[in-house]
Amino acid sequence: MSDYKRFLVTAALPYANGPVHIGHLAGVYVPADIYTRYLRQNGKDVLFICGSDEHGVPITLKAKTEGITPQDVVDRYHTINKDAFSRFGIGFDIYHRTSAPIHHETASGFFRKLNESGEFVEKTSEQFFDEANQQFLADRYITGTCPRCGNEKAYGDQCEKCGTSLSPMELIDPKSMLSGNAPILKETKHWYLPLDKHEEWLKKWILEDHTEWRSNVYGQCKSWLDQGLQPRAVSRDLDWGVPVPVEGANGKVLYVWFDAPIGYISATKELTPDWEKYWKSEDSRMIHFIGKDNIVFHCIIFPVMLKAHGEYILPDNVPANEFLNLENDKISTSRNWAVWLHEYLDEFPGKQDVLRYVLTANAPEAKDNDFTWKDFQTRNNNELVAVLGNFVNRTLVLTQKYFDCKCPEISSLNDYDTATLSEITAIKSKVEQSLEVFRIREALNEAMSLARLGNKYLAESEPWKLFPTDPLRVASILHVSLQITANIAILMDPFLPFTMKQLRGYLNTSEMPWSAIGAVDLIKSGHQMKKPGLLFEKIEDAQVEFQVNKLLETKRANLAKAAGLAIAKPAISYDEFSAMDIRIATILEAEKVPKTQKLMKLKVDTGLDIRTVVSGIAEHFEPQALIGKQITLLANLEPRMIKGIESKGMILLAEDNQGRLIFVKPEEGIGNGAVVK
Repeated sequence: MSDYKRFLVTAALPYANGPVHIGHLAGVYVPADIYTRYLRQNGKDVLFICGSDEHGVPITLKAKTEGITPQDVVDRYHTINKDAFSRFGIGFDIYHRTSAPIHHETASGFFRKLNESGEFVEKTSEQFFDEANQQFLADRYITGTCPRCGNEKAYGDQCEKCGTSLSPMELIDPKSMLSGNAPILKETKHWYLPLDKHEEWLKKWILEDHTEWRSNVYGQCKSWLDQGLQPRAVSRDLDWGVPVPVEGANGKVLYVWFDAPIGYISATKELTPDWEKYWKSEDSRMIHFIGKDNIVFHCIIFPVMLKAHGEYILPDNVPANEFLNLENDKISTSRNWAVWLHEYLDEFPGKQDVLRYVLTANAPEAKDNDFTWKDFQTRNNNELVAVLGNFVNRTLVLTQKYFDCKCPEISSLNDYDTATLSEITAIKSKVEQSLEVFRIREALNEAMSLARLGNKYLAESEPWKLFPTDPLRVASILHVSLQITANIAILMDPFLPFTMKQLRGYLNTSEMPWSAIGAVDLIKSGHQMKKPGLLFEKIEDAQVEFQVNKLLETKRANLAKAAGLAIAKPAISYDEFSAMDIRIATILEAEKVPKTQKLMKLKVDTGLDIRTVVSGIAEHFEPQALIGKQITLLANLEPRMIKGIESKGMILLAEDNQGRLIFVKPEEGIGNGAVVK
């Protein structure tokens, strides 16, 4: 481990315009939490910083869609996400807000310092303007046809269909999302950060000094630098955000990419009066955990901001993960195609560590990976239950059965015992090597090998067979197994903190430092333990089927929405369908129900009887036009009183995407009472 005195670990600030989902967790928060827990177990001085990114166009769009204020949006999702992170065990030292006064002060001061130092360039350029709303349009307020793939719903900054980054000027037939009109071009002034001015030192700092960075990070940075950097605007014409602290800049705020990373600084300032030690001391190490879509901001733009300011350290590493897909489809907030953290916690109570394990074991570190509910079940049942849980449970249950939950004395250790115990230190070393270079998935696999070692040791030693004839040998075997178990409780703690706390409860031990791993006397002979229970439970097929069906309902809803149709209803059984008595009938009389706008009273001939039906069709049809019309009737619907009239049945109609009603009737005349099957 490095000799830095302190560590500043940041996790990308999630937008407060929606809940956190498993893609966020796998890409950023779980690996960051594992790493910081590892540092803390090693006694390191570490701060783990995160919070809500509460500015930017997605938030204003959400507010406009829902008819509420941006503050209402961020208040709602900040609370949801902060609570979900806490319940999931992500151990932030602070979960900050960029709408907080201390952030506005910090971001404004940062801008002023750079502006007064001559680091910005003021430029006037033409930008899209909505005449109807008298407002300049941020990139996300503009939609049009993607010039690459022809998607007619591309945004001004990106096409979500093909993933291409765009500028509003590239869109074909651009339109304002506010009015739907074609925007005009109008001049406006903004402040730009001249990234090109910093190319020389950036090339040395990244391409020469940080060749150890992940290939996806290094490669993306190299690509940007090879193409040549361009000045980038740090302000926007908006009314939601940190106001540009310059006279005459009314109606302009700091662009969110400039504002948000300063949130790491303001969060640290809010957390501790000693914040400068972490941000301005060369013996502090700063590490950014991010997703790949944030690489350029954290590896090029934010370092330029820090360097231009002149007082701050630069990040030493930026471990960025690729994306996690869901059931072979891209996770999408707008399409509701996601597993939301707060919903998972409600639907799988007590199973935080199962999700942590699956997301880490399948982490998208080098390439995009896929989360499926079947894999979730398989990893839980075949790895957590059958490997880790099995070894621990067998060890503790056998100790309870033969030695009343007391750690037995060692009579002697044979060569196999000694060789098995010596493996613990080797496994620890491999886990450390992987964690130090942020290969978190590899570290988890190495840590699980300790449980595999324990299972192999028990299976080959067979204490349950030896006890009747050699109880002293069984005592030694279980003593060794308990040492492995106690080491697991330390080694797996960064990965499975809830489960390892439960295990320490069974062992009746307290937390131990990382340095204790490898010791073979963590549980002393005679130590009294508690009655054991199961660390993990099997996940049944029905639980997985429920989650898969929920996603299928989402997919059906998305298809219906795209086609302008009503959302499909949940499936019913054949028996439920066959219980409906649907028949052909003819309308004999029709009149509007007095003092109502929508209701029509109909007398219909079902072939079996003459009955009254009340239907909400009065705004669509005139009574006289209905007399003699054949209809389809749900005849066995339970009667109900509507405006004092007993209605016996329901007329079946189709509604198109314009809201027009059309009778469902046979193509040719057919006798009343004919059954529709």
